[in-house]
Amino acid sequence: MIPAIRITALVLWSAVCVLAFGLLKILFSRKVNSFPKLYHSGVLRVFGIKITSVGSMQSSHPTLFICNHISYLDIFVLGAVINGSFVAKAEVAKWPVAGYMAKLQRTVFIERQRRSSTGEQRNLLQSRLEDGDNIILFPEGTSFDGARVLPFKSALFAAAEQKIGDSSIKVQPVSIAYTTMDGLPLTRAQRPSVAWYGDMSLLPHILNFLKASKTEVTLKFHTPVSMDEFKNRRQLSTHCHNIIAKGVEDVIYNRSKQ
Repeated sequence: MIPAIRITALVLWSAVCVLAFGLLKILFSRKVNSFPKLYHSGVLRVFGIKITSVGSMQSSHPTLFICNHISYLDIFVLGAVINGSFVAKAEVAKWPVAGYMAKLQRTVFIERQRRSSTGEQRNLLQSRLEDGDNIILFPEGTSFDGARVLPFKSALFAAAEQKIGDSSIKVQPVSIAYTTMDGLPLTRAQRPSVAWYGDMSLLPHILNFLKASKTEVTLKFHTPVSMDEFKNRRQLSTHCHNIIAKGVEDVIYNRSKQ
């Protein structure tokens, strides 16, 4: 599928889903929380992205999914597999189409630059978890090239300190790694074709990415943990970082050996 056709398909699919999802939310409120998975799956078909899942995804609610962050593509990949809401920077709410879809999916918007809002953000996440929602968090605070995982910011891990009744909140680390493009393993030099970070412009990046006919990505679900196993949220953050970084390394290394 050539880029022009893909862009047309993406716009039409997004328009249909925005209208349908908005109407369903009005009629049925939170009973349509699984609808975004359909939208994300459709976007992946347009983008030509195939997902391979490794390990078992935590099925009980609520779960705090902790993931490394490489690209805007992560949203569609994770959203197609996990029935949950993302945590995003506040400015995303103002983006056209994407911001509206994010609101429909009940994305948690946070002010990353305001230290004074840390407690409010923690309380908001805890409230959503208490309501039974799954939350998807990118604790690096930004995206990177996918070859390594940046240090995690531990502040939002405080949401996992809250118990739901007598039960601790489950925290599941997830490694995401893009492995091949058009059947060939991604080299470090090719990773910017998938990764979106730094001062890259969004539209040129999307147009360039759409030239590839097929891209493969691996999601590696690691053993869930809870705050009960750690002294504080910084230890939990460090554990998740180490597990996710090792998972990314294993996926990339194993792919390069094939």
